[in-house]
Amino acid sequence: MSLVTIDARHSPLARNNALAKFGAVLLMGIALMLSIDPVSAGVCLALTLVLLPFARLNARELWRRSWPIGAAALVAAVATVLYGQEAGQVYAEWGLLRISDGSISLALAILLRVMAIALPAVVLMSTTDPTDLADAFAQILRLPARFVLGALAGLRLVGLLIADWRELALARRARGVADRGRMRRFLGMAFSLFVLAIRRGTHLATAMEARGFGAGGPRTWARPSRLHGRDAGLLLLAAAIAGASIAAAVAAGSWTFILSL
Repeated sequence: MSLVTIDARHSPLARNNALAKFGAVLLMGIALMLSIDPVSAGVCLALTLVLLPFARLNARELWRRSWPIGAAALVAAVATVLYGQEAGQVYAEWGLLRISDGSISLALAILLRVMAIALPAVVLMSTTDPTDLADAFAQILRLPARFVLGALAGLRLVGLLIADWRELALARRARGVADRGRMRRFLGMAFSLFVLAIRRGTHLATAMEARGFGAGGPRTWARPSRLHGRDAGLLLLAAAIAGASIAAAVAAGSWTFILSL
């Protein structure tokens, strides 16, 4: 089962090489990792939102893919507001809890930074098929084919593991053993899923070995992976977004190199 939606398959970004999209995400992520400030993260986040129409992700798909990231960013921001570094005016204080101008500013920077790092990955990688990314890693970056194909096979099994978990829950409920003892039920289902994963992995390894995936010598690939001019354009666009976010933070005086904290 593909991890890419039908609309995303026909989006303009889907025609770019998977390695170029991975590189674009990496470029913007590195730029945002250099400083903790709200300006650079906010500019990068705003410019990334411009790419949403080109990815053709509807609101439901975007919410489904990004809500865990937003929830994690919100939790980190709330914790920073309550326990962050004290600076400026203190608005509330109770034991270890201290809300001040410094903690609020740092929380806003962390919230925007997490979203600005994660959202480009959601937008760009949502238009990427895992097989295309594996082909790019093996053919262009020359990574070991055994490692790349093994990782791809493992990623393809994630959907099956989710389906197995649901089937285990329904089977236990039908037998009347899922009504009480939530922790005990969870541990039992986790162990059963672990056993199923080992069995499926063993069968998959045997099937791949029988098809020659572990043989020595040069490999052949069903789908060649090549870089084109539009891929260079995407990388230049990512570099421009990263440069604009850094320039805006420096101009606003909020740029704080992370090693100087």
